Amino acid sequence: MTRTITSPVTRPRARRSREWLIPTSLLLLSAVPVLAGALRLTSLASGGDVTPDNVRFFALPLPVILHILGATTYLVLGAFQFVPSLRQRHPRYHRLAGRVLIPAGLVGAASGLWMTAVYDLPATDGGLLPLVRWVFGLAMIAALVLGLVSVRRREFAAHRAWMIRAYAIGIAAGTQVFTTLPWMLTGGLDATSKTLAMTLGWVLNLAVAEAIIRRATPRR
Repeated sequence: MTRTITSPVTRPRARRSREWLIPTSLLLLSAVPVLAGALRLTSLASGGDVTPDNVRFFALPLPVILHILGATTYLVLGAFQFVPSLRQRHPRYHRLAGRVLIPAGLVGAASGLWMTAVYDLPATDGGLLPLVRWVFGLAMIAALVLGLVSVRRREFAAHRAWMIRAYAIGIAAGTQVFTTLPWMLTGGLDATSKTLAMTLGWVLNLAVAEAIIRRATPRR
């Protein structure tokens, strides 16, 4: 019986390869909302066709532009903050990226609440969905602010936990693609089913975030 011996050189390489699976997975999860945002910006810039579904964006483009730019920056740049070797070898990059990420996340969350408040929303976005968006939008803002306060106090474990929660809420737009898919395939969404699907996306992400935080917290 032969035994495979892993050399000391290959172990760090394998570890680095595994840790890059995290940002790759996050970028893939955010691909749909990022691409949808890029198409929306292209349509607004080129003066695309105005339809009942997008007339609100042409009538008042600033909130959606801010939302797309803030959320895209936050999702793409934020994915690389979860690479341990990048944080350890390049702490200056981690700090500089954080100074971009927190404002971008705040802009993305606040502009999302702005759109919820001022836009004439379609029927499928009615019911309790605006309230749910306010709850999670404000929760993301609170997590970002608490993350900033924690790092300024040099409470790095708390900073990490709050930033993980904030990113989980922000990237829920990607998870919601999958949670809404069953209804889309079985007859479409109404206000109730869309509220349930969107809420499920946020709750699932936060559940995963809390599991990650608990796993990283040392036990006494």
